[in-house]
Amino acid sequence: MAAETQLDQLKKFTVVVADTGDFSTLKQYAPRDATTNPSLILKAAQMEEYRFLVDKVIADGKKLPAAGPARARRVMDELLVAFGLEILKIAPGRVSTETDANLSFDTDAIIGKAHRFIELYERNGIGRERVLIKIASTWEGIRAAEKLEREGIHCNLTLLFSFPQAVACAEAKVRLISPFVGRIMDWFKAREKRDFAPAEDPGVLSVKEIYAYYKKYGYKTEVMGASFRNTGEILELAGCDLLTISPHLLAELKGGTQPVPKKLGLESARDCKIEKMTLDEKSFRWLFNEDAMAVEKTAEGIRLFNADAAKLEQLISARLAG
Repeated sequence: MAAETQLDQLKKFTVVVADTGDFSTLKQYAPRDATTNPSLILKAAQMEEYRFLVDKVIADGKKLPAAGPARARRVMDELLVAFGLEILKIAPGRVSTETDANLSFDTDAIIGKAHRFIELYERNGIGRERVLIKIASTWEGIRAAEKLEREGIHCNLTLLFSFPQAVACAEAKVRLISPFVGRIMDWFKAREKRDFAPAEDPGVLSVKEIYAYYKKYGYKTEVMGASFRNTGEILELAGCDLLTISPHLLAELKGGTQPVPKKLGLESARDCKIEKMTLDEKSFRWLFNEDAMAVEKTAEGIRLFNADAAKLEQLISARLAG
């Protein structure tokens, strides 16, 4: 009898989510959910195997009465949802679709974009329970998510690098957060000029602290570790609610058979020594500002996602013009 793969072992106590816009990956690794972002969709939109999808969205977009940048933005929304719809034909759970990074500091605009995505999904027969609206973990983004959650539109708060961001999300009753493990580690590795073992990895330790805090104080917000650099980080968080994993790391886990012990659980969380925190806007902004890593990585992430979204919009504009 063949030994169980590390991926199969991990799935016993953590929901595995694929971090990709590539449908073939979903079929290969059978995750429950999938996440996307502008960078992943830009990459997938340029792959020959998904030309059929882009062609259809562009053809439909040419029939729209709008023109210029307004039409390109509408078609871009359609394309993001088109990829989400295809993903949901394979993944049995939820898909995360990301709001525009350049809206990250505009609560009302984020809400408007979320309504647009939900309208497009529902028009195609997908209920809002299968969609997570992905929003940057700014103060404005968290406030938008709070209002959307009251409407039954569930959110995935991304670009999350600090404990205050996580606390504010939990207080807002956000459905799910995505702490970025690897990008946290990148910052400390560059600053300290050394590597980190998984057990001392600053990104891993950040997720462990957030997980323990949520479980100790009974928050329902799900914790989904994201942005991994190696399987060691993933395995150190075995037992986390969810983990979203890139295709090449899913392949490594599927190829390994070493034992995967559970590292996170309710029992250890209840014994953690973390004081309960209450945040208003002033205290949130101050504590966030005091964390240089979180400030830098959140800003960098917003800029990078916006740059790739702009490239995707340019690609769409060129195709519409052609």
